[in-house]
Amino acid sequence: MTTTDSAETAGNRSGFLTWMAVAALVYLLLVGVSVVGAGFKWISGGADGAAAIFAFASNPLAGVILGTLATALVQSSSTVTSVIVGLVAGGVPVSIAVPMIMGANMGTTITNTIVSLGNLREAGALKKSFQAATVHDFFNLFSIMIFLPIEMIFHPLERMAGNAAGWLVGGDGASMSGLNFMGAITKPPAGAIVDIFGSFGEPLGPSLVIVLGIGMIMVSVVYLGRLLRTVMTGQARSLMEKALGRRPETGVVSGTVVTVLVQSSSTTTSLIVPLAGAGVVTLRQVFPFTMGANIGTCITALLAATSITGPYEVFALQIALVHLFYNVLGVLLFLYTPWLKDLPIHAATWLGQKASEHRSWAFGYIFAVFFVMPGTVFAGEFLFDSGEPRVPIAPEEVESCRVEVEQCGMAIE
Repeated sequence: MTTTDSAETAGNRSGFLTWMAVAALVYLLLVGVSVVGAGFKWISGGADGAAAIFAFASNPLAGVILGTLATALVQSSSTVTSVIVGLVAGGVPVSIAVPMIMGANMGTTITNTIVSLGNLREAGALKKSFQAATVHDFFNLFSIMIFLPIEMIFHPLERMAGNAAGWLVGGDGASMSGLNFMGAITKPPAGAIVDIFGSFGEPLGPSLVIVLGIGMIMVSVVYLGRLLRTVMTGQARSLMEKALGRRPETGVVSGTVVTVLVQSSSTTTSLIVPLAGAGVVTLRQVFPFTMGANIGTCITALLAATSITGPYEVFALQIALVHLFYNVLGVLLFLYTPWLKDLPIHAATWLGQKASEHRSWAFGYIFAVFFVMPGTVFAGEFLFDSGEPRVPIAPEEVESCRVEVEQCGMAIE
């Protein structure tokens, strides 16, 4: 074997080991995200906690804000959506449930924003990754600002979804639960970690789980960014650019497909953040990809809702279709309206620059948007509400519908 052959063999071996390290760090990142979600579910009470929060959603604005809080705490838009389905079946007006769905869209974006904090020590990488994370936040925020007033006055989403649900009721159901391979590989280690800390009780146990999950995320993001700068050259970078495409429509399709396959919008958007931090993808490539994730997160819920029979079927379909119509219309609006399509990008660029200059901006943004503001509304509703909650709740119907939806395959987060 010549010196050249030896060098080529060594180079191939080194490249293979590097890619194996990338795969291991990606897995660590995914497990970390799952661990953080498990910790939040534990400390918030999961579906029961979400139902308790929604008991005070007495008007559309409160519905949006409490939907954000519930999803940020439960860390699963699928759980929150199934709770909303049960609430509607139990008597909650659809006009209140629609804003809850909008809020759930906003709350689920906290995961990739936490992932971006893995680059805290590197200002340049933090700026890029925080911009990539928050462009999804601003898209959802601006969508709410546009669609909520329209929905409150004219109820187009409620009416369209109601008509479509009437056409679809009685159709054959479908399920994608068998495709949830991402949950199959990340939930066992996350569950084992929760079991380890189970003896500590609340609130220490879930707090330690959340801290450990965030630590796993930060370690994986730091080293993943360094490796990606090394391996994402030449053909690898070209393949990534082709996947995202030069046109935003291609990015939307890619984000939708990936989210349907991994059954988690949080996973999809969290995976793109380290790539942005490493400079592999640009903010303009990330934006349509994350919009596609919003659409992908609706598909399994819609398929699962078609499998529900009995008194819940129309309500389940209507809420699932509201979610789908809302996200599709939002994507179309921001793709093809000239003055809107750059708005989330400019807002994320500004915030990312501030966060890179002063780290307190990053932490302040997360706590203010996802916890302080929604928590203040929740506390206000709780303190000043007199008597019973104004949103009728049937706990046994909520639980029954949640279990039925999960069994049908509604596993997207």
